Amino acid sequence: MMVTCVMCMEEGSSDEPRILRMYSRASLCKTMKHDPLPKSEYYTYLLLSLGIHFYSFYEVYVSSRDHEEFLEEEVGLERDSYFLGLKKDVTDFEWSFWMEWAHSQLFGLMLGHALLSQFTRIVFEKYRPWILMVYGMVVCWLVLGTKGLATIFLNTTIFYVIAQMKIPTITWLSSVLVLLLLHNESVEDIQRAWYGSENEYYLLQFTLTVRSLFYTSYCLEYSSLQASDKSPFSLPSLMLYIFYYPLFHNGPIITYNEFTKQMFAQDRRWPNFHLSGLVADVFRLVLWWCLAELMIHTMYIHAMYSSYSILKDVSYWTLGGLALAQVLFFYVKYLVLYGFPALIVQLDGLKAPALPRCVSTMYSFTGIWRCFDVGLHRFLVRYVYIPMGGSHSGLGGMLLSTASTFIFVSYWHGGHEYLWYWAALNWIGIIGEYGLKRLLSLPSLQDRIDQSLSPKTYRRLHAALASVSTALLILTNLVFLGGEQVGKIYLERLFVQGWPWIPLVMFGCLYCFAQVGIEWRLFLYPKYKGKFPLCSRTM
Repeated sequence: MMVTCVMCMEEGSSDEPRILRMYSRASLCKTMKHDPLPKSEYYTYLLLSLGIHFYSFYEVYVSSRDHEEFLEEEVGLERDSYFLGLKKDVTDFEWSFWMEWAHSQLFGLMLGHALLSQFTRIVFEKYRPWILMVYGMVVCWLVLGTKGLATIFLNTTIFYVIAQMKIPTITWLSSVLVLLLLHNESVEDIQRAWYGSENEYYLLQFTLTVRSLFYTSYCLEYSSLQASDKSPFSLPSLMLYIFYYPLFHNGPIITYNEFTKQMFAQDRRWPNFHLSGLVADVFRLVLWWCLAELMIHTMYIHAMYSSYSILKDVSYWTLGGLALAQVLFFYVKYLVLYGFPALIVQLDGLKAPALPRCVSTMYSFTGIWRCFDVGLHRFLVRYVYIPMGGSHSGLGGMLLSTASTFIFVSYWHGGHEYLWYWAALNWIGIIGEYGLKRLLSLPSLQDRIDQSLSPKTYRRLHAALASVSTALLILTNLVFLGGEQVGKIYLERLFVQGWPWIPLVMFGCLYCFAQVGIEWRLFLYPKYKGKFPLCSRTM
């Protein structure tokens, strides 16, 4: 669901962070000494961060119990025998929707794809891609019906014809038109009439929304086709790309060039993985699912967010805990929703986009847009940001490219009013970070910083600035997850009613989080230890 650093939106290898490879090339991405903190100081920040998380979550748990009867009456909670009879918060539509479909059909159909893929790898390796394509079509017919299959087949054929024109503008107009029709009331009424339940209709909506990116990727790749390029661009190869089942309903997003490069380069050997690694991946997936279920059984996060009167009344610790729990649940949810398809893709011998990075270790807008939804990030970089000029087109071009990226991603998510607020806040946050990095990259200022600040002092200053960025970042995510009214309540309570002590405490907590995030980045990429990029990969 996210974008990237406006200064470093370039294509490159996914094995090494592009943002880190660009230091020597980008004048605005100079390195600076950034020594690790003393162990005692770091562990103090770590313990404080953990304590803040656990105590605020405890406050949310207590508040959930206190308001349980009210929430059950107003919103609706379900008793679940699987979790010691605890009541379950079912107001997160996305989680409830996908778990219901997974239990009923999708889990078995995914396993069917995995078994068929391994069987054909042994017996019909030459025809394996086309057998998987047929399987995807059959499954599409089973879950979406004849009309759903016909709709996707018709869209695929139309976009194949559009691709032959090799005109990116027509591709984008067609893609936007498809999204517009998806949210047209008359079209929605027609599609609803095809099914007996709302869940079937919404599955079609999710599928068509994700497929629109796949159509667009194919057409734009075909538009840039060179005479010497031998990539497959036939109608069957497009059908394979569209109907490849692990990515069919909800992604993650893999661009056409990445998909075909891997799918048609497969040899007759089994994928390079070990049984112990596969078992560990499955165990982690189950653990993430259990954690997500535990959160919605013990903390009624989403139900409380739907009751503005509760948000206006709870303690500040509960308010902060709800914000942390909301964004962490969103993170864990997508570890599951993307983790299972990624596991099936791995069994097929393909490389899925990296799973989301933990939001508690991120401390910038640029980091979360790069590291949360990696597949969508690559799509936006390759097809929106760079073609619009990107950072190489000057300040004005960069501002326009970034704005265009956010406009498209907001429109793709549905174009609701709160999404435009969310996009505007993210745009402001990224531009603010970009402006600060440009300022700090001025030679005269860099020399003065080097002379007057020690590496440890510079790091502490960076963490202080990152706490401000993180506060705005959390606010934008709350708007995305809860709507603009939730954002207004947080601003009112924290910065008007709680001024000045509550904001000071909040920034102090976020300062600890930022220090842990910076240390974690240095741990992940030890070869960059002692240097700190002004264009940080993490948030």
